[in-house]
Amino acid sequence: MRRFILLSISLLAIGGPRVASREPAGAALLIPIASAAWAGSSVNVVANIRQSVFTHGRTQFAAFYDADRFMVLARRSLDAGQWEMRRTAYQGNVADAHNSISLVVDGAGVLHVAWDHHASQLNYARGVAPGSLELGPRQSMTGQREGRVTYPQFSRLPGGDVLFLYRDGASGRGSLVLNRYAVAKGAWATIQANLIDGEGERSPYWDMTVDRQGRLHLAWVWRESPDVATNHDICYARSSDEGRTWSGSDGSRVAIPITARTAEYAVRIPQHRNLMNSPAITADDEGRPYVTTYWSVAPGAPPRFHVVHHDGTAWQSIEGPARSDVFTLSGGGTKAPPISRAVVLVERAGQGNRIHLVYRDSGGRVTAATLEQPGARTWTVQDLTVESVGAWEPAIDPAAWAGLRQVHMLVQRVVQRDGDDRTGVAAPTPIGLLVWSPSPDRSR
Repeated sequence: MRRFILLSISLLAIGGPRVASREPAGAALLIPIASAAWAGSSVNVVANIRQSVFTHGRTQFAAFYDADRFMVLARRSLDAGQWEMRRTAYQGNVADAHNSISLVVDGAGVLHVAWDHHASQLNYARGVAPGSLELGPRQSMTGQREGRVTYPQFSRLPGGDVLFLYRDGASGRGSLVLNRYAVAKGAWATIQANLIDGEGERSPYWDMTVDRQGRLHLAWVWRESPDVATNHDICYARSSDEGRTWSGSDGSRVAIPITARTAEYAVRIPQHRNLMNSPAITADDEGRPYVTTYWSVAPGAPPRFHVVHHDGTAWQSIEGPARSDVFTLSGGGTKAPPISRAVVLVERAGQGNRIHLVYRDSGGRVTAATLEQPGARTWTVQDLTVESVGAWEPAIDPAAWAGLRQVHMLVQRVVQRDGDDRTGVAAPTPIGLLVWSPSPDRSR
């Protein structure tokens, strides 16, 4: 019988969220990290981070802001529940949920961290030695286009080098920069100074993943202004040479920078359809992309998750779990919709692929929805926590999913004010690691 598992020292003991007690299709585990982390915004647990948790070998690293706004680094052995923590000398503007922490570990075992960005100067440092939680000084990467950084994202290539993406500019008038860290040289270089160009009229809101073959898959929506209601369309590009050249889903080369005129459109979605940025993307074992976000199929319809995927011939769209509550996305600043963004995960199941979505539902619980194969009609939906996690959003450890087929996410109950995080007031709350095994008895 499959059941949720709870460590003997749990977040329940310190007032945090509990894992659900009803039987799901997989097992969940909650591992405490700290009893007091910043909770006045969703800055510690916001989607599209890539990533706040990362595993290298048998060691897992995590990062969050504590109650005093200091960035804290943590590590543990995958075989243990105890975390070792180090409070850094670096603080962040935690009143702005954009200013999240992103980290990765390179192939040599050195930690790289970027934090506290919202159209601001690059904040980046790396570990002083392999496996160390001690960071060196704040430093530049390339010295170019580092004055207006937002949405930092790290990805590790199969050979151990690291990619770094970020927006240069501002909402409604930004472009995408791609840098690469070469472990052998110990240095960064610009691969694309302007990979996707909003041409001063719009911005891309993106996500990127690296598949098992090392190909890069990039998905984004366009936004015409700081108003989230102007989000529209889902676009796609891929690279088979680690970001130097890019193509569409059919392999045809696309000129750089990619613009609204030259982009491939996976699905057309008009403005004012409650389209959420940014989409999340993954790829299956054959390197076929799967993209998810939510939008309303018609004016006034309930926003609903969709999974847009390429079957090798054409783009297909799958409706996510049915939803009945109606809300509207509009305005600037950080938004506080009743559901979170989702992560999408794909795993081999028989002759097809099993699809998972993980998100926060309208009741505030961490939720997992599973579709046994793209042609199936019914999603299996289950709660992974008992109580509400407030404004929590998911961001997973990609190495734990790739190597263990487990979903590892920071979880914390937080508040989020619509439009202005500075009005958020909340006592610090516990933060921990939620581990979900969708198929716990499946061997790899």
